[in-house]
Amino acid sequence: MCTPSLNTATAETAPSCAPQQAGGPFWITGDCVDPAYNRPVVDSERDVQSPVPHHRVSGHFEGTKYKFNIYLPPKNQWQGRFFHKVYPLATIQDENASDETIAFGAESGAYTVQTNGDGGYRVDAAAAKFAKLVAASYYREPSRRIYGYVYGGSGGSFQTIGAIENTVGVWDGAVPFVPGVPTSVPNNFFIRAFARLILKDKAPQIADAVRPGGSGDPYAGLNPTERAVLQEVTKLGVPLRAWEDYRYLLGLDTSDGLLGFGGVVRGIDPTYADDFWSRPGYLGTEQSALGALVRAAKVDHVATITRVNRDASGAPVSLVLGSVPSIHDAVGLDFTLYDGATKLGSLTGSLDTAKKVFTISGGDLDAVATGRQLRIDNRWAVALTSYHRHQVPTRAGFTAWDQFRAPDGTPIYPQRPIQIGPLISSSTSGGGTHTGQITGKVIIVGNLLDVDAYPWHASWYAQQVQAALGDRFGDNFRIWYNDNADHLEGPVTGSRATRLIEYTGFLQQAVRDVSAWVERGVAPPRSSQYKVVDGQVQVPARATARGGIQPVVDLTANGSDHVDVAAGQRVTFSARIQAPPKTGSVVAAAWDFTGSGTYTSSAIGAPRSTVELRTSFVFTKAGTYFPALRATSQRDPRSSFGQAQNLGRVRVVVN
Repeated sequence: MCTPSLNTATAETAPSCAPQQAGGPFWITGDCVDPAYNRPVVDSERDVQSPVPHHRVSGHFEGTKYKFNIYLPPKNQWQGRFFHKVYPLATIQDENASDETIAFGAESGAYTVQTNGDGGYRVDAAAAKFAKLVAASYYREPSRRIYGYVYGGSGGSFQTIGAIENTVGVWDGAVPFVPGVPTSVPNNFFIRAFARLILKDKAPQIADAVRPGGSGDPYAGLNPTERAVLQEVTKLGVPLRAWEDYRYLLGLDTSDGLLGFGGVVRGIDPTYADDFWSRPGYLGTEQSALGALVRAAKVDHVATITRVNRDASGAPVSLVLGSVPSIHDAVGLDFTLYDGATKLGSLTGSLDTAKKVFTISGGDLDAVATGRQLRIDNRWAVALTSYHRHQVPTRAGFTAWDQFRAPDGTPIYPQRPIQIGPLISSSTSGGGTHTGQITGKVIIVGNLLDVDAYPWHASWYAQQVQAALGDRFGDNFRIWYNDNADHLEGPVTGSRATRLIEYTGFLQQAVRDVSAWVERGVAPPRSSQYKVVDGQVQVPARATARGGIQPVVDLTANGSDHVDVAAGQRVTFSARIQAPPKTGSVVAAAWDFTGSGTYTSSAIGAPRSTVELRTSFVFTKAGTYFPALRATSQRDPRSSFGQAQNLGRVRVVVN
């Protein structure tokens, strides 16, 4: 194959891609040349048989670190389109597409494009345009119109939205999923850390209340301060039902305690912690029960170094301290070296309070000496947990923050000089600002148990698009919500499978539906019907009313969502599974009676829109169980992709 290139003459005569206004995002058209990515180089090309037969073209942009791969299915399979998945971190997604991504594209009549672009959309746009030249040459169809579709989730949603708002003639449609908005980072993580600080000990009872068959009242048993904090984080968008997995929600198993973006805040807003602990309007000084809890969580202790243990080369490896503080939560501790009042540097490592030993992992080792002081504090870590109170958006439409506004709309707490969320959003999206001015058709996909990108985010962006497009909104935009799905993409296994479904199939169907919408005018299923109440997205109970493409499972045990039985007593399960109109048929069902995460298939007969099941099970051991029925619907049962799942769950208490 003779691979095309962007020759010098073309680069010199084509218009240069540039922002439409000073300081704005780059506006990229199908015929402009990006001055930073105008020299694509093909490094290799070969025929590959796995995961499906395709021709792989690998290359890079000269003078940059960016690479790309193009995966071209056989000509008799290609239908004139390409799919392009994006994500801003090469450590999670680089230029090598997964087997599933390649096979999905091929079965959908699309070649696949993927880069190691680390933010924005310019690298991906340049790769997409070059891939069109490659495809035209490979398939020997130089005049054929090639359609393109970009999709990405989480950080990739910023790129996807930036791409579909700021390009024309590159991609024709987009599927942003589990989307972030300009307030998401770092606030969403700090908000959950705030919940951790105050509600960690009450998390198990909150979780039990929101589980199937629970009381339904997560506020029961909380004191007024705890109730106020739960209400605050709930109004901000943390899904109440997501408390079932409180360890993930509160970051109890993360090394940074959800404060990973703290370094960004320190760099941009370096006086925040000092202000938090000294100025009025912050919880560090507030004279209230909540303020007292926050101050009680603070650690600020100066210990004298009584001995320095060194390795054979003389490098310090640990410090023996004269004293240590009482520490309830070791996450977020800072270790700073002093000689009297003079700050010498900082260390990283771990503190053993029982042995009064600090083990060094890095830092300013030359400043370590016996007799000097090590300050141990979490002033920044505690202060960051309520940073969201001081980041009330100035942009209209963020109603989750209304709880921090006075009747006249002004913030009730002091505001920091810089709003960090929009800076991170703009950087990740390539300068885009979530204007809603989409240049192609879009289906946005949100998940109702997402604690990383809150469910209301998708609704907020839908409002931006509606304001921008007006009467054209319905002809260009859909929003689909999925229940029993969280933020994490990919297979759901182990204990997570007892309460969550994999949502990859929804994305695949959305991409296919966008392509059919663009190319053949086939409108996709209607948007999910929902309302946002106090930060919580609520959807109708019935599939016919809910919309979207997810089947709905109505499951009972002995006619209820909660049943108490004796060991050995038979429990009867009844279920009704229904797919929304014009979204396909129910094709599979499977049971997990004991909550093990392992499902056993159930016969359902021929695929159809509504399936009713009835079965029984005997629990022989005492305990509390959450039996689940997993249902799958699909538009094309012959396809390996596009499956939509949901769960029905109940509580069985065996005595």
